[in-house]
Amino acid sequence: MRDVEVIESPEAAAAALDGVRARLLAELAVPASAAGLAARMGMPRQKVHYHLKSLETHGLVELAEERVHGGIVERVLQASASAYVVSPAALSATAADPDANADHLSAGYLVALAGRVVREVGALARRATASGSRLPTLTLDTRIGFRSAADRAAFADDLTAAVLELVARYHHDDGRPHRLVVAAHPLPEESA
Repeated sequence: MRDVEVIESPEAAAAALDGVRARLLAELAVPASAAGLAARMGMPRQKVHYHLKSLETHGLVELAEERVHGGIVERVLQASASAYVVSPAALSATAADPDANADHLSAGYLVALAGRVVREVGALARRATASGSRLPTLTLDTRIGFRSAADRAAFADDLTAAVLELVARYHHDDGRPHRLVVAAHPLPEESA
């Protein structure tokens, strides 16, 4: 089971977002059979089986084991990941494009940029998993409190200068390109 799976297909996104199927995905953090899930969820086994087939078709659940009881084979399934993120690629033509937004200080630009990160890293992670390799990434996540808008602006200037200095020091035209994204936004009140 992967930690996080990025869903790129519109059909897989629709399947994962369906209420019953979303609940099944949560239940399948621990491998279970259709009969076991039906008993836990208080649903008919046939209905659970129908939803599981859809999730399996889209790669959201996978076979964990098969158990033989008499002449019957019981399939035990598990979620393919602990968590799922829907990529903007699932929205195809309506996905936000950071290149289409000239205001690089807007919330819309930041959201479009975050969507591009999800799309690109999701595709790279799938390729790395398929080839049995690890995807090299670097993530920094921290909190900072600014006393004033002037402090925030000064911090932005200092951070920009520091990043540009590091890029100038380490960038090589013949090196493998990497994308560096630095973003800051106020914390939602429930997170503060």
